[in-house]
Formats: sequence, structure tokens, C-alpha cells
Amino acid sequence: MTTRMQSSFDYSPRRAGAMMLRYWYLLRSSWPRLLDLVYWPTVQMITWGFLQFYIMQNAGFFARAGGTFIGAVLLWDILFRGQLGFSISFMEEMWARNIGNLMMSPLRPFEFISALMVMSIVRLAIGAVPVTLLAIAFFGFNLYGLGLALVAFFINLMLTSWAVGIFVSGLVLRNGLGAENLAWSIMFLFMPLTCVYYPVTTLPVWLQPVSWLLPPTYVFEGMRSLLIDKTFRPDLMLYALGLNAVFFAAGVLAFLKLLQSARRHGTLLQSGE
Repeated sequence: MTTRMQSSFDYSPRRAGAMMLRYWYLLRSSWPRLLDLVYWPTVQMITWGFLQFYIMQNAGFFARAGGTFIGAVLLWDILFRGQLGFSISFMEEMWARNIGNLMMSPLRPFEFISALMVMSIVRLAIGAVPVTLLAIAFFGFNLYGLGLALVAFFINLMLTSWAVGIFVSGLVLRNGLGAENLAWSIMFLFMPLTCVYYPVTTLPVWLQPVSWLLPPTYVFEGMRSLLIDKTFRPDLMLYALGLNAVFFAAGVLAFLKLLQSARRHGTLLQSGE
């Protein structure tokens, strides 16, 4: 008994160093992990920096823009939860190590993708509907009061979330669970660029064309136009729809290419790190 207790407290710097070396090699060999280390601090700094810059420039902002922050939060939640609902359903197959079985079954990739899309709506409804009701009860903001504009906002945001979810699923298929963090964090890359809480004009001039290449930018600009100027902009929704068609097609194509590469390299049956 004494010998066993002594062995439990026997500390070997070599063994500890070997484990540290293992984790260092694991980190160094996985670009998604390295990216994740700098991702969150950078995104938060840029997002809130632009928001502070915009508020400083517009002293009367809060008087004119009642409800825009809550509306932005709720629409952002649709975008984020739509992608997350898609990715979680996919990740559950990865965690269960069932993805190889699915890809070897008669199930077609498009059938798999369509099932994930439906599940993302189901998950979103479960999470978002209670939140919108709480927004009415606590803050008097009725998202459903946006009417048909909300339908246009919802369709465009869901198309973007699916395009991103499909692309991320392909990356995880090809790179294994080492790329899992992308499923949780990639959408936040869109937050400062799509101008969730501030207009595009707040961004530096050189960054504004990049922002206009992203479909959600048009949705959030349309939301501010509706709430501040009481004007619905169908032109913005049509631009967003056109970009979403490109994004969605690119996401599906990337997924098919990454699936093909995963099959070629045998990573479908090696879904670990």
C-alpha cells in the first residue's frame, strides 16, 4: 500500500515533459487550433471597437434608433443558431463515429445536407421562439411586428448559415475533430464584417467593399433602415439573395470536394484529432 502511494506521488519531469511535447505537437499540427488562439480576442476587439467608434460619432443615436440593438441581437441569433444547429447535427455523427457508415450507405450527400438543413430550423425554432417572446415581455420589442420584412431577413440569414455550415462540415470531414472549433467559432468572423450593430459606413473605407460581399450585411442594413427610417429596402434583400445563391453553391461544391478528398485519404474512418 505504501509503495503504491509513493508511486502515485512520484513525479517525473521527463514524463510530464513528454506529455507537454505531445500536446505541443498536437497544437502545432492543427491549424484550426492555432487559429482559435488568436480568433476570439481579435473578433471581440474589432467588433466592440467599431461599435464604440460609431456611438462616439453619433450622439443622438439612441434617441433615433430604439430597438435596433435588440433587433440586431435577435437577427444575429438566427444567423448564428442556424449555422450552429446545422453543425451540431453533423458533429453528433462525428462524435458517434458514425459518419463513415453514413457515407458508405445508400444515403446521398444532398439527402444528408437537406436533413441537416431541416434540423437546423427545428433547433433554431426551439431556441429562438422563446427568446423573441421574452423580448416582447421585457423590452416591448416585437420582432414579428416587422411583418413580411422578417420573412426576407429570415430566408437570407438561413441561407447564409447553411452555406457556412455545409463548408465547415466539409472541413471537419477532411481534417477530423481537430477542426471542430470552427463549427463553434467561424460565424463570429462575420460579426464585425457584416456590421451587426453599426452601419457599413463605420468601417474603414478599404474594408467596406469586403462587407458588401457578405449577404448578412444587407440584412442588418435593411433592419436598421426599417426601424430607423421606417423604410423597407427590397433591393437590399435581392442583393443578399443573389450573393446567398453563390455562397450556397460554393459551400455545397466545397463539401463534395472535401468529402471526395476525405474518402481518398481515408479520414472518414479516422474521425479523431
